[in-house]
Amino acid sequence: MDVKPDISFGNKEESEYIRKRLIEFNMLHVPENSSSRYEEINLTIKDDNGRVIGGMLATLCWNWIEVDILWIEESLRGMGYGTHLLNLIENIAKEKSCTFIKLNTFSFQAPEFYLKNGYNEVAVFEEAPIGSNHYYFKKAIV
Repeated sequence: MDVKPDISFGNKEESEYIRKRLIEFNMLHVPENSSSRYEEINLTIKDDNGRVIGGMLATLCWNWIEVDILWIEESLRGMGYGTHLLNLIENIAKEKSCTFIKLNTFSFQAPEFYLKNGYNEVAVFEEAPIGSNHYYFKKAIV
């Protein structure tokens, strides 16, 4: 039978349905004690006036933490704030019995920073975006 599906851009409700179905499938393939492990971790650095000057958005999933965003106000970079956030997320990973942390960055962002903090490059996409590279890093938690 030749079936031609109707493909279109989905709405938010349809996106959530697709996400839910994939999560249900994934849960069938991971150890039971890991299947419910999902937590968003949001860390914020504020100055003395309560203004946000940096932070990290991360996700704990199964046996790892993925750092989605690490940002420090440009004028404060190189002062140890980013390293402090990485140390904190590594401690959280240990407390939560995670086995590794993963993250990605661009060549115009901070690949050297992550190398300096003990992360290992596991992949790189060259010319993504054009003129730059997209790096993927991992650090084992022991």
